[in-house]
Amino acid sequence: MNLNFSFIILTFNEEVHLPRLLDSIKQLNAPIFILDSGSTDNTLAIAAAYNAQIQHHSFENHPKQWDFALKNFKIDTPWIIGLDADQMVTPELFAKLSGFKNEEYAGISGIYFNRKNIFQGKWIRYGGYYPMYQLKMFRKGIGFSDLNENMDHRFIVSGNTQTWKEGHIIEENLKENDLSFWYAKHQKYSELVAKEEFERLLGLRTSALHPNLFGNPDERKAWFKKLWWQLPLYIRPYLYFTYRMLFQLGIFEGKNGIRFHYMQGLWFRLQVDKKLNILKKRNKVPYERNQSKRS
Repeated sequence: MNLNFSFIILTFNEEVHLPRLLDSIKQLNAPIFILDSGSTDNTLAIAAAYNAQIQHHSFENHPKQWDFALKNFKIDTPWIIGLDADQMVTPELFAKLSGFKNEEYAGISGIYFNRKNIFQGKWIRYGGYYPMYQLKMFRKGIGFSDLNENMDHRFIVSGNTQTWKEGHIIEENLKENDLSFWYAKHQKYSELVAKEEFERLLGLRTSALHPNLFGNPDERKAWFKKLWWQLPLYIRPYLYFTYRMLFQLGIFEGKNGIRFHYMQGLWFRLQVDKKLNILKKRNKVPYERNQSKRS
């Protein structure tokens, strides 16, 4: 049994994804913990076949689900790797994990993995989607789930981090090959994002990270999000889509990739702005109010 790290995986009806992920990590012989939120397909049988420890928790949002997992699984290894069920580990990343030794990472609290996002069989290479570094591996008791986010989940650690540029996490949600599934999913996400931004507008949410353009990948993302919140509704999605397509070369993505950038970079963000504007009007809050409180 690998004594250096354990895996935690979130699931909900993931029979199409889970075997792919578990096959990519099984030879690491690391403990596997699965937090399920009510699967009705073969997800739990698959998890049991791979000797995973399973717990159940009703889903509210991703940050709270990860928070529950970190607080309720009894993990004995010094490191934790948090993965989504629609991800998998490449052979190159597998090799790095195979050679991982805790004693060689003294003074490091977290490790960023590089992610490749696949949409309808195509690697989304441009538009700011690659490289995409995500904090996925962290020390037990130091890494935690950022509950200040409603939808964009991230782990946070105190102390130094390291970025692994070799190897990848491949993320491919096969359910999203059905565009009706994608649109329904992102309608729900847009409600969560609009609610979060409205609460930030009122000063009810703060950031667990210090926004820093020159900091780690999450600090840079926080800096850009802070800038985003200052831009006018309904205009910012078009600015962002133009930036992704021209300055981040999304125009070279090909038909499927351009469709993805349109849906994720423009349509989705217009839905957020529409729902945020409804919340503002319903509560009679001007957009300019408490701009200084957003952080």
